[in-house]
Amino acid sequence: MSHRKYTLEKDGPRIEAFLKKILPLAGLRVKFEIADDEMPYPGFENPEIRVKFTGDDVPDLLENKAEVLLALEQLTMEMLRMPAEDHSKLSFDANDHRLMRIAELRQSAITAAERVVESHRPFRFNPMNSRERRVIHLALRDFKTVRSESEGLEPRRNVVIYPADMPSQPASPRPPLQRRGGRR
Repeated sequence: MSHRKYTLEKDGPRIEAFLKKILPLAGLRVKFEIADDEMPYPGFENPEIRVKFTGDDVPDLLENKAEVLLALEQLTMEMLRMPAEDHSKLSFDANDHRLMRIAELRQSAITAAERVVESHRPFRFNPMNSRERRVIHLALRDFKTVRSESEGLEPRRNVVIYPADMPSQPASPRPPLQRRGGRR
């Protein structure tokens, strides 16, 4: 086995202690298991440590594109002081949401690439986080007829698929974000 930067022996107890403190404070009734088994899509994501959640409040973790699950993952990375380049080494999942999302993104990338080849027009995905953009890029790495690029700024960064022989186009200007609950 190759050398791992993050291990169950060293980091598992720290993750467990952190989650045992924060989950009750968040009012979340979930259990978790910390594992270092390989993901079914190792070419797309192969974290050194996975945290799998089960329990009554899993639907709360997965609401709004799994924002609570991703926030817990981010807080745990901060607690571990993981540099950005190591963020792919830790993965949180519940009800195989992440695995299903990878499969969905792979299929979307292939379908979009076929559309680009057929129409010879670029295809722009909706904004997504860096891990999801990476799945799109990796899904298309062996396609010779298209290429993919990330464009825009966070949190509106997205992937554009171009025919291989087409130059990149400037990103379309987006209207500024509207403030919620404006004055009346």
